[in-house]
Amino acid sequence: GTFTAVAAGGAHSLAIRSDGTLVGWGWNSDGQINVPFGTFVAVAAGGYHGLAIRSDGTLAGWGLNLYGQSTVPAGTFTVVAAGNEHSLAIRSDGTLVGWGRSSEGQTTVPSGTFTAVAAGSYYGLAIRTDGTLVGWGYNPYGETTVPVGTFTAVAAGFNHSLAIRSDGTLVGWGRNQTGEINVPAGTFTAVGAGTVHSLAIRTDGTLAGWGYNGSGQTNV
Repeated sequence: GTFTAVAAGGAHSLAIRSDGTLVGWGWNSDGQINVPFGTFVAVAAGGYHGLAIRSDGTLAGWGLNLYGQSTVPAGTFTVVAAGNEHSLAIRSDGTLVGWGRSSEGQTTVPSGTFTAVAAGSYYGLAIRTDGTLVGWGYNPYGETTVPVGTFTAVAAGFNHSLAIRSDGTLVGWGRNQTGEINVPAGTFTAVGAGTVHSLAIRTDGTLAGWGYNGSGQTNV
């Protein structure tokens, strides 16, 4: 089939088909691939839970709910992100909301209006409407100590962070256990962060991968 969006969780995968329906596969210890019915426009995968924005803007959540991470708030939303045990989303008015586990303040979201959000293991990152970055939550490796400048995309791994600057270049910060923040040169349109590896799409459409490669995850 054909798909419009995809997300990778702890050991499960989720995707939106071209007809808007959801599909899940992989580990199902907590019902994290038991996707809801309906049509959807965005999807996120956490450690053991899933989140998706319905076509009407409302949220759906499923899977592990030990900390309320899949008990979604009311309202309409445009962007959604899932961390290990917490969830983040941008409301239709641009404000942020967080729910689930907040052991490190990862659901205590900043005020303002935002265009993009990413959820790390126990922290969050978001791009404000003026393009600047903000970070909050767990910060032992500086993963929420964000760089200055303006940005168009952001990604959060377990303890490392990545973002695309307005000029298309990449920047990485936070933990650098296996070279996961040693970003390549060039210009990029999309970026993603795994536990300790990173991926990005160059402006020519090719892929770049770096960081831990013990299972071939950066052999793009």
